[in-house]
Amino acid sequence: MTKLIVICGATATGKSGLALALARKLGSVILSADSRQVYREFDIGTAKPTPAEQKLVSHYLIDICAPTDIMTVADYQEQAQALIASLDVTTLLLVGGTGLYIRSIVQGMKIPKVAPHKELRSQLESLGQMQLYIMLQQVDPVAAQKIHPNDTVRTLRALEVFYVTGCPISQQQGENPPNYPILQIGLDCDSHHLTQRIAKRTEQMIANGFVAEVEYLCHKYGADLSLLNTLGYQEIKQYLVGEISLDQAQELTILHTRQFAKSQRTWFKAYPQIEWFDADNPHLLEQVWQRVQQFLAPDQQ
Repeated sequence: MTKLIVICGATATGKSGLALALARKLGSVILSADSRQVYREFDIGTAKPTPAEQKLVSHYLIDICAPTDIMTVADYQEQAQALIASLDVTTLLLVGGTGLYIRSIVQGMKIPKVAPHKELRSQLESLGQMQLYIMLQQVDPVAAQKIHPNDTVRTLRALEVFYVTGCPISQQQGENPPNYPILQIGLDCDSHHLTQRIAKRTEQMIANGFVAEVEYLCHKYGADLSLLNTLGYQEIKQYLVGEISLDQAQELTILHTRQFAKSQRTWFKAYPQIEWFDADNPHLLEQVWQRVQQFLAPDQQ
């Protein structure tokens, strides 16, 4: 039976490096769980595994979507589940920091396959959040009870699903957990060290040509491309148009990445199934490897 090992945690905690080492020891493959690495050409700013790393271990769910398209969680889940079922390996590693991607696999989330509808969303947004929430209470009171009245994103999505499918989102959701064993490993470290890791990685990204990458993408796809308004790309884009200096862009990227990492840590800490390891421990690989061996051969414990 297939067994799945999840390596998760906040950005810059060393998930990719650990996963690469584990995959080589196991003779396994890596499935990416990163919502930006699915997009082609967005490489340096997403900390995508290098071509050399991808030669060492087969990586999947990277570069599977054009930057002008939208990869929904449902799309990701469908492709990931198909790979898990079809790959001829007994152990797979699911690696990344996109909590919703990971949850869609390990908990088997039932996700309404409704792509974003720009025109419908625009019409709904023009009504204002208060009116939208009243509408949601009328068409899907179950969903409304679970959504905060000020949560514009989830209110809008619930209404979008209802008006596209004619069925309340609450009736389309749920879970169908997979029947294969799953080990969830989380990497974390104290805030000070995480900030140092983020700063070092941001500096390395710029040294590796991040500015040229953003400039190329702006020229090819236009500066209004939604992906160019995401973490790191937005700040470098501000530098390219002369709004801020490169040093300021670097400092803002570090600041915003710290804020993003904080939200990731909050998300993952809510799941007790995750077993946490100190990312700064010099014996991290040995400790995780020991736990992996226990997971793969529980009868030997």
